[in-house]
Amino acid sequence: MPVIVITGANRGLGLAHTHRYLERGWTVHAACRDPEAADALNALGGDLFIHRYDAADPAAPADLADAVGQPVDVLFANAGVMGAERGRQAFGQVSPDDWMNALRVNALAPLLLAQAFADLVAQSHEKKIVLQSSRMGSIADNDSGSGYVYRPSKAALNAIGKSLSIDLKDRGISVAIMHPGWVQTDMGGSSAPLSTDEAVTGQQKLIDALSLETSGSFWHQSGELLPW
Repeated sequence: MPVIVITGANRGLGLAHTHRYLERGWTVHAACRDPEAADALNALGGDLFIHRYDAADPAAPADLADAVGQPVDVLFANAGVMGAERGRQAFGQVSPDDWMNALRVNALAPLLLAQAFADLVAQSHEKKIVLQSSRMGSIADNDSGSGYVYRPSKAALNAIGKSLSIDLKDRGISVAIMHPGWVQTDMGGSSAPLSTDEAVTGQQKLIDALSLETSGSFWHQSGELLPW
C-alpha cells in the first residue's frame, strides 16, 4: 500500500487530501502543529498516523522523518501561511517579522522537508515530492502588485522546487509545484469558486500522473501550466 506524508493536515486542503488518500487505501502520515486539538483529523478512519509538526521550527522536518521511518511514495509539503493580514501586505506596511516568518514557513520548511525525507522518498515506488505553492508566487502573472509578504515566500518556494527537480532527478525523484486554485478554505474565504473536493480531485490527478518527464513544472489544479 502506498505511503504519503502530508503537512498542515488538520484543516483545509491538507485535511481534504488526507481524507481522500485514506479513502483510496493509502497509508497517511498526517502532520500538524497540535494533534490533540485536530478533532476533524482525529475523527478520520483508515491507516492514519498523526504527528506533531511545526513548520516554523527548523528541527521539525528531521524529527518528522525519524517518526515516519518508512519509505514515502509522496511527500506533500502542504503547510503554509499567508504571513500577515491584507493591510500588512501592502507597500510601506510590511513587518520584517511577518516577512521572515512567511519565508521560514512557506519556503525554508519545504526545503528542509525535502532534505530530511529524500532518502525515504528514494526508497519508495512512486518517488514524488509535491510543494503546495500559489500563482501569487508567479512573477509573470503579477498584475495587481502588493502581497509583499506572501508573494516572495511562494516565489522562493517555486525556485526551490525547480532546483529540487534537477538535483533529485538522478535519484528517480520527481517534483511537482502546485497552485490549488482559489479554494473555499480559511485562507481562501467562503466566496472562492472552488470547493476543497474540486481542488483535491484536480491536484491528486496531477500527482498520480507526475513523472520525471513532467518534474519541475508549476501546475494549476486544472492541469494548466503556470508561468514563472
